[in-house]
Amino acid sequence: LDSLAAKSYFYYHLFHEQLDPKPPSKQSPVVATRSKLLAALRSAVLRKDNDTQSAVIVLLLRNYISTADINQADLLVNQTSFPPNAPNNQVCRYLYYLGRIRAIQLSYTAAHEHLTSATRKSPTNNVAAGFYQSAMKLLIVVELLMGDIPDRAIFRQPSLERALYPYFRLVQAVRVGDLQGFVRVVEENVTQFRRDGTYTLILRLRQNVIKTGVRMLSLSYSRISLRDICLRLGVESEESAEYIVAKAIRDGVIEATLDHEHGFMESKQAGDIYATREPAEAFHERIKACLSIHDECVMAMRYPMNKHRQELKNAQEARERERELAKEIQDGDMDEDDAGEFEGM
Repeated sequence: LDSLAAKSYFYYHLFHEQLDPKPPSKQSPVVATRSKLLAALRSAVLRKDNDTQSAVIVLLLRNYISTADINQADLLVNQTSFPPNAPNNQVCRYLYYLGRIRAIQLSYTAAHEHLTSATRKSPTNNVAAGFYQSAMKLLIVVELLMGDIPDRAIFRQPSLERALYPYFRLVQAVRVGDLQGFVRVVEENVTQFRRDGTYTLILRLRQNVIKTGVRMLSLSYSRISLRDICLRLGVESEESAEYIVAKAIRDGVIEATLDHEHGFMESKQAGDIYATREPAEAFHERIKACLSIHDECVMAMRYPMNKHRQELKNAQEARERERELAKEIQDGDMDEDDAGEFEGM
């Protein structure tokens, strides 16, 4: 009955999602379902109903995110504990919503960890193709916000190639620092991005595109004028270009000097990347991910509940019975010997 109750709450929430006005409107009927879901969560916790508890937590997170109540969703995450032995489907959904919350809160590293775990746990076949595509879309945007470029092999997967094509063009614009191309891709696919719930996050990428463009220029030219930077980045004035370059130097994006009097940027000699800690940190992250997968696999394995203890107990009882039997036999032999000696007398 626990799984049946979890499904009933799922369809109850899904029914209210389809009523007008739909989320993200604050007058949406989904807002009225929160009190019932919270009561169901309290009841499930008291009854230790893990299936219903995990399903209701996921539905509440979906409810809060649909109406942009991120603070309430964060409070729910902090004040509740997700059951560790919940079904895998609910774990994937919980990690996905948790990654979305952290991305909105600018915690891109935590969001990347949660979304990566969600995509790894999610089935990649046609059964959950929609969820896998949604998780990968959000993961790609988070990686771009972190300053990383997603692997090209991701966009070649048959189940993702068509769905991720707008994001592939977005990655190309960010990778080369093409600000005009980035704006063009966003304008052409604004409807798709809004439907995916990634539009507000994508708008944050503008500064990343500018930083990437400045970094590409610093690697390509030892000296370049601010006027040329304006033309290549599509910036309106030289003052804006000077501000962008100065901010990139201050943030450590590039190693260069800015000559205000003559109006040019001069790049410094590029150092050896292997002399820094970046390769070791990247290697550490890979090892950490592998160990995390190993721990999750061990936790997901099924072990016999106290079966070995029962076997040890049975063996110990058998040894005690043998010891008592041997003692009784020995006592019986001694009694027979005593009786024989008495008859001889």
